[in-house]
Amino acid sequence: MNDQKNEDQIQIELDEEVAQGKYANLAIIAHSSSEFLVDFICVMPGTPKAKVLSRLILAPEHAKRLLKALNDNIEKYERLYGSIRLVEEQELPAIMKVKGEA
Repeated sequence: MNDQKNEDQIQIELDEEVAQGKYANLAIIAHSSSEFLVDFICVMPGTPKAKVLSRLILAPEHAKRLLKALNDNIEKYERLYGSIRLVEEQELPAIMKVKGEA
């Protein structure tokens, strides 16, 4: 039984560079019939250009699982630390009107 339990587990490695993480304050999401693309970007004030730091490509099923996992974690966070307040959505400043190329 114990051997079966160990076989069902996945060992996940996290290398040092990835463990440092990347700060992103903008995500752009697009989709096709077969996949979702999520681009993470860090936009700095006064800078006319920003690069995509990371891109996730997800199957629709995994995108939905990610949505559920984020929702669950936000609910847990808010129970511990209080409601996350969002600034009312406003039109993006000119610097953040996104234009890009793949």
